Amino acid sequence: MSRVTRISPHRVATLSVHTSPLEQPGGGDAGGMNVYVLEVAKHLAELGVEVDIFTRRTSAELPREVEVAPGVLVRHVTAGPYRGLAKDDLPAQLRAFAEGLLRAEAQREPGWYDVVHSHYWLSGQVGRLTRERWSVPLVHSAHTLAKVKNAQRAAGDRPEPKQRILGEEQVVGSSDRLIASTDAEAGDLINLYNAEPERVAVVPPGVDLERFRLGSASAARTRLGIPPDAAVLLFVGRIQPLKAPDVLLRAAAQLVADDPELRERLVVCVVGAPSGTGFVGPRGLRTLADHLGIGDLVRFFAPMPADRLAEMYQAADVTVVPSYSESFGLVALESQACGTPVVAAAVGGLPTAVADGTTGVLVDGHDPAQYAKVLGDLLRQPARREWLGAACRGHAERFSWRSTAQRLLGTYRDVLADAVLLDAGRAAL
Repeated sequence: MSRVTRISPHRVATLSVHTSPLEQPGGGDAGGMNVYVLEVAKHLAELGVEVDIFTRRTSAELPREVEVAPGVLVRHVTAGPYRGLAKDDLPAQLRAFAEGLLRAEAQREPGWYDVVHSHYWLSGQVGRLTRERWSVPLVHSAHTLAKVKNAQRAAGDRPEPKQRILGEEQVVGSSDRLIASTDAEAGDLINLYNAEPERVAVVPPGVDLERFRLGSASAARTRLGIPPDAAVLLFVGRIQPLKAPDVLLRAAAQLVADDPELRERLVVCVVGAPSGTGFVGPRGLRTLADHLGIGDLVRFFAPMPADRLAEMYQAADVTVVPSYSESFGLVALESQACGTPVVAAAVGGLPTAVADGTTGVLVDGHDPAQYAKVLGDLLRQPARREWLGAACRGHAERFSWRSTAQRLLGTYRDVLADAVLLDAGRAAL
């Protein structure tokens, strides 16, 4: 790559086309990826790397750019109408986004960005073009993979389209490095998408260990209006079939059917908003809860900032993550950072995020009866919950955003060094 002249990046162009890191995670298209993009950018900046995050403008009122931290800019690119576009509509706007991105870069001096890091396949398609135009390496994070989601999707959920699968295959073939959150995701890239193993780097995500911290459960319950003696089960995430909040509700119904006395204490908290193909938005979940006879036990909360969300984790006895697919599972890490054990599906990155038998319990499959059994056992065994909770913080501390940023920076340096060597080899011919 003829414009690569250094092996440590000064500036990185981060592409997050379909969702902005400024959005509140937990609804719409905003989730763990939003957290990842913003946290990594802030910590890269602390390591001396400037980061410009390019995302699609969704309102005329949004400024051209927003400085969210020293060295980190979110830059809004106009591509299509501001509102009314679903994620499935965005492939038709990728050319317009790429043109806007190239115009923005053209205002800088040549060689302004050293690396392009794209997030999700839509951004990867734009990254393929910028890689060629700017002659810089492309690093790509998939976050989720269509072939994996289709193999594990919930009953009645719509499969990911062939267009996305083709797009992902193209991005995998074009990227200089592919970032996987876990060894399992690396295996999926290699086995399902024919990625070259030497181009796949495993870099686990992190957790904000200052915001998500240990705290008094009784104090958190007082602030949230939850009785001190309640048995509290917590779900945090977008309300969509993939995340399987209905599995928790069905398990809760089974719990009170098996132990009617538990009805007096059980509280199920659901934090999130509708997303994706969601056949179960909050209204649908309320209807389901009423149908199951537990409408009076379920409390719904809108997505909330990290400080308030930490209180939810602190107040809970168990956080439940019954997803059909998770590339990693940041919710599980956040919960453990607050000292709350996790019951999660044994899928994707969750076996890495949760230490089975030490900080929580992994469940094979999505049978509500199985979840009810595991949760019932934990609710009846406070000493076991306390033991699991005591190990949670130490496990979470293995995953920090600073560590993630340091490992990404190492990957950027490796890919730049490869490009310099390649150029030197070409020049010698």
